[in-house]
Amino acid sequence: MLEPMPVVISMLRGVNVGGHNKIKMDALRDLYESLGLRDAQTYVQSGNVVSKTTAKDPGRLAKQIEDALERKFGFRPSVILRTTTELKDVIARNPFAKRTDIDGSKLLITFLTQELSLETRDTILKITTGPEEVHLGGRELYIYFPDGQGRSKLWPAIDKALKKSGTGRNWNTVTKLLEMAEKMESLLQHG
Repeated sequence: MLEPMPVVISMLRGVNVGGHNKIKMDALRDLYESLGLRDAQTYVQSGNVVSKTTAKDPGRLAKQIEDALERKFGFRPSVILRTTTELKDVIARNPFAKRTDIDGSKLLITFLTQELSLETRDTILKITTGPEEVHLGGRELYIYFPDGQGRSKLWPAIDKALKKSGTGRNWNTVTKLLEMAEKMESLLQHG
């Protein structure tokens, strides 16, 4: 039996990027509340939501959110979910953690719905570009863009290999989302 996820972190793919797939954050919070996700809090404009839930099945919950987004806003962004524990694990597994030369705004964590197939892993590992570094780990990719992601030829190649199935967040956003989730869980335990 699946354990309840007291707090869930949702990351929507491709929301409010380049003027496309626009969603106002208050409307997004309202939509989450309408689905029974309580105390929904958003972070920045790119579709990050931390909320309380009694849901036990993350796959079913992601589909419910995607269905509701499509009904309400007319497009269907992928929704990637992580529990607080899973996000802590993502941070603990950061292969760049011991390095002092890493700029958190240039370290991208790409969250996937499932682990990569061997074929996709091989494809990604064969992609060579400039100074970027890629580490694969479970349902996440850790990619460091020392010169920034904007002009990188690596990211479009990886996104193509992933068949646009993941969503990326920079390290600073990931650590902020964990901070929000831990605070929400702490209030649940002590409230």
